[in-house]
This record gives sequence, C-alpha cells and structure tokens, in this order.
Amino acid sequence: MKLDEKDRQMLQKKGISEAQINEQLNRFKAGFPFLRIEKAATLGNGINQIDNDDINFYLLEWKKYMQNNAGVVKFVPASGAASRMFKNLFEFLDAGYSEPENDFEKKFFNEITKFAFYRDLNQVCIKNARKDIPELIVDKNYKEIVANLLHEKGLNYGFLPKGLLKFHCHKDGSRTPVEEHLIEGVLYAQADRVNVHFTVSPEHRPFFEKLLAEKQAAYEKKYNVKFDVSFSEQKSSTDTIAADAGNEPFRENTNLVFRPGGHGALIENLNDITADIVFIKNIDNVVPDSLKDVTVTYKKLLAGVLVNIQEFIFNYLNILDNGNPSAEEIAEIIEFLQKDLNISGVETDTMEMPELLDYLYSKLNRPIRVCGMVKNEGEPGGGPFFTENEDGTVSLQILESSQIDTSKPHEKELWQQSTHFNPVDLVCAVKNYKGEKFDLTDFVDENTGLISLKSKNGKELKALELPGLWNGAMSDWNTIFVEVPIQTFNPVKTVNDLLRVEHQ
Repeated sequence: MKLDEKDRQMLQKKGISEAQINEQLNRFKAGFPFLRIEKAATLGNGINQIDNDDINFYLLEWKKYMQNNAGVVKFVPASGAASRMFKNLFEFLDAGYSEPENDFEKKFFNEITKFAFYRDLNQVCIKNARKDIPELIVDKNYKEIVANLLHEKGLNYGFLPKGLLKFHCHKDGSRTPVEEHLIEGVLYAQADRVNVHFTVSPEHRPFFEKLLAEKQAAYEKKYNVKFDVSFSEQKSSTDTIAADAGNEPFRENTNLVFRPGGHGALIENLNDITADIVFIKNIDNVVPDSLKDVTVTYKKLLAGVLVNIQEFIFNYLNILDNGNPSAEEIAEIIEFLQKDLNISGVETDTMEMPELLDYLYSKLNRPIRVCGMVKNEGEPGGGPFFTENEDGTVSLQILESSQIDTSKPHEKELWQQSTHFNPVDLVCAVKNYKGEKFDLTDFVDENTGLISLKSKNGKELKALELPGLWNGAMSDWNTIFVEVPIQTFNPVKTVNDLLRVEHQ
C-alpha cells in the first residue's frame, strides 16, 4: 500500500503503524477462518447449574472476599448513541402518513404516559409547540411529539447514549441507566468505596460528567457510600482501516477512512483498569429497585464462583512454582484442568515432565472469567461452545453465528444444539497469583475478528471488527459458564422495551 505524507500524519495522530494497516488489508484479502467447534456447552456439560444448597456457599465466598479486598470495579460499556433504540420512531417521522399505523407506533402513543421521560417530554412540547402531549394527540400532531423526543430542539434522545436516557420511574424521581448501575454497585461491588467505570464516546463524555455532577452526591448521602466514577474513551489506535471492493484502502476526498474496531477494542480500556475483580455488564441491562434482588443475588453468586475457583488456581500455581510437585499433586491439577476448567484435547500422559509442568503452568496462569448463561428464548447473543484452539486444546468459548461455517450441515447442527447464550454478564479476575496484573492483550485470538459490509455516503465499503470483547478478545482466558435466570437479562433494544413489566 502506498502512503503519502498526509496518510502518514493521520496514522501518527491515531497511533496506528503502517504495519498494522498492511496487516488489516491482508485480513480483508484472506478473511478470518471459521472456528472449529467440538460441541455446544449445555447444562452439566460445560455450563454449571448451581443447586440451591450451593448458592449460599458462593454468596458467602463473595462476602468473605469483599471483607478483605477493595480492588473491585464495575466496568460498563456505554459508548454509542441510542439512535437504534428509536429506529421505529425515526421511520415514523419520515413516513408518508401522519398518524400511528403499525403496532409499534400505536403501542408507543397508547402507553406514552408510562415512560419515565414522559414528564420531560411533555414540558418540551409545551415549550416548543405551545401544547402538551394530550392536546397534540387530540390534534393528531403525533410527529411533533416524536420530533421533540428525538431532535435537538427537544430532549435530543436520538443523539444521546442509552446511559443518559430516563429509563425507570421511582418514588424519588426518574433514573437513567447510569444511576441504576451506581446503585447496583452499592449492592454487590461495595468495599471501602464503589468503583464504577464507564466507556463513553468523546462527544458524550461531557453529558455523563454533567449527570454525575448533579446526582452523585445525593446517592452517596442516600446509601452512605463513596463512589469513584471514572470514564475512558475507545482509543483511536484501535480504529481499523476501511477497504473498498478490491481490498484497497477506502478513501473519501483522498483521505483514508477509518472505523471504530467494535466492542473488542475495549480490551484496551479494560486492560487499563487497576483492579483485582471486574464486573462487566452492558449499560442497558438494568431494572428498577423492585426487581434488583435476582440480579444482585446472581452477580454475587458469579463473583463467589470466581474467587472460589481462583483460590484453587492460585494454590496449584504456587505448588508448581515451588518445584518438584508430587505425582498426586500433578494428577490433581490435571483433573482440575479437565473437570473444572473444561480444558482437554492434549494427551498429558505422553508428555515429559518439564513439558507437562510448563503446560499446566501456562494453562493455569491466565485471566479468569465467570460468565452468566441464560436459556435461549429467542434473544440474540453469543453461544457457549467447546472450541478447538490453535495449540490443539479444547476449551470453552463464547461464539457468534458468523464465526461458524453454517454451510456445513454438521457445523450448523452443532450451532443449533446450543441451549444458552451470554447476555454480557461476566465477572473477571485480571491479576496473577503473585498479585501482578495480566497484560490482557496477550490473551487475544487475533484470528477471531469479523468483516462486514457497510456504506458511507452511498458507497459500499468493507469494515473490520476486532475480536469481540467477550469473544476472541478473551479467547485465551480460563472460562467458567454458570446458568443464571432469564430475569437477570433485561435489555432495552427499542424504546417500547421500556414498557415491559421489567422496566415499569
């Protein structure tokens, strides 16, 4: 690829090397290999089902851990505008008709008073249209209401991120997802203070900071806690080059075009977090206080499973580190790898002792994640599978359908056997047995990115997404899957999802 001086200046500003660009362009040409799956992870075979008798055990494990440790952070991806949440309403504004016609539009207006943002919307309608919402509905001026919701003249919800929209009504006022995440932090991630980290877009960061300036002190007083809230932005060095149909750099007005690398880019942000334990949960998966109990219980449960398994791993690593483990200890570690960490595919019986000890050490000394899995009831999400790795081992991974060659009947059948999916519900341990932080970028499978077709100003382009944060970016982590109730998964994909009972 030929670069001119303007190109090189752009790369330098972004922190991207010429070698990275060439590697990405080669990816467009060669594509990404499909992953080789052995079987779907199911209950009792890759997915742990915690009995009622054991729930209290793991809750106590987390309680004991929190009494002696303060390095816990809630990590919440909160980038991106909520425009997709209002896709149906944007279409209504552009439609050739002026009254609600389809079921979505009718539901929105019939139940509009149930939205937590109704009072604010009503006020801006009075200000801008000189009429309140009931009067505008009588006048059949429905589009004025939607315009005041979405556009800058009103609430500007079409531009703002989900985290700043009013989701829930409470006795003391309405709350945004940002506020709900703060309160969740109090309930399951509180040590000497509650640490919450949001990844945000640069254009939205001032709005987040303004909300915190207005609300944080009141919540600290109400819950008698101190919050440490931090923000980070997706690094420009994780942007990827766009390509044209010929796999050459896509240009606009002679300028190279870059695109965000997807949520997998956030592994860099996660890597900058100086914590022992990190909870990861999407910004829109929150519920009002009346329904928080189940969420809190299972977050603590996942964390309890994590610190329990971590204790075993650290103990085994210390045995290996001290040298000369007994035959019984080695046999116990091998059984732990196979049964508890679900790592198989390598014949340890044929290994010489130095090779065996190196293998055991390398498989134990990795970041750990415990992932909640809910039964698949039609919601999209990454599926849990036993997957073959480059080194010949088989381990648990979270896969997307695009990573499977479903043109092959056997692969398609395996994909269809999946019973659960991951709702982005993870608890992670990111330090080793010596208390040193792992470099999380060392554990990414670079072969698990994705190529998709997009368009810019009417021209088709190819976009490259980095390995997903909970997919290939964590490919080489030790992974535990635990079934959690569907009640812990309450995403808001469209504005009408806020009318579901879980958000009322």
